[in-house]
Amino acid sequence: MEHEVFVPVPAERLREVLDDPARVARAVPGLQQDAGAEPVAGRLKIRVGSHSVTYRGAVRVSRREDGSYAVEGEAEESRGSGSVELTLRIALREAEDGCTVRYDGTASADGRITDLPAEAVEGAVTRLLNRFAEHLATAATQDTNDANDANGTDGTDDERAGAGAGAGAEEQTPADLGLTEEPPAPERPSAFGSDRPAPSHGPADEEDEEEDEDIAEAAHARRTMIGRSAEEVDHAPPRGRYAPVPAPQTVSPPAPLRWAAPAAALAVASAIVAVRALRRRR
Repeated sequence: MEHEVFVPVPAERLREVLDDPARVARAVPGLQQDAGAEPVAGRLKIRVGSHSVTYRGAVRVSRREDGSYAVEGEAEESRGSGSVELTLRIALREAEDGCTVRYDGTASADGRITDLPAEAVEGAVTRLLNRFAEHLATAATQDTNDANDANGTDGTDDERAGAGAGAGAEEQTPADLGLTEEPPAPERPSAFGSDRPAPSHGPADEEDEEEDEDIAEAAHARRTMIGRSAEEVDHAPPRGRYAPVPAPQTVSPPAPLRWAAPAAALAVASAIVAVRALRRRR
């Protein structure tokens, strides 16, 4: 297969990345490196349509005399008996505002990957190559930015040091050496001995004093509750201005007065009956 990708990075920057196997391993999208193995070795999951196949293997990248790079790799399915062999050539060609990465190679495979549609497999490989080129460009750009930041920091520190020295030399004047007398500090106005009348208490001050008393009373009520048990606080009625208003009590007459009115009525009725009886006898 043949495929080309444009990246906005000079070819020399990409060659620096391809010459470092560790940086090449970081540029392979989705590669999980094995501890203690070769730099470009580990597990790689390839998604083809709605399916995914995981391979475990290694890849070797070497530079040729003509400036291109040869890539050789073998991998086996982590779950299955399939395998893949890859032979790829990577060539870098200078272009305006960047370079073109050209892939040219062949691959042979068996196992699950052969059961999938050829167009889907080709599309998955194309996406993998595109992302690999993008990651190479990102690694090259990041290294360039780090180098520029380091150089810019050193230059800035030197400039700041020189500016500080110049400022110190300019600030060293005869006045700083003690050749001139400092003017006396102005006296601060004092409240004692001034003609300002003493403040007087008005209605606003009385209202403030009443508010202060209310606040003090509320604080005293809170302090009396501190240190008492929860049951006492729950059942004890509040005191002070927060005490509940007692309900009005109904006045009931004493017991002797309660029976006086019926007794008087009975006496009057008895007298009337007696008087009528005497009249009849006559």
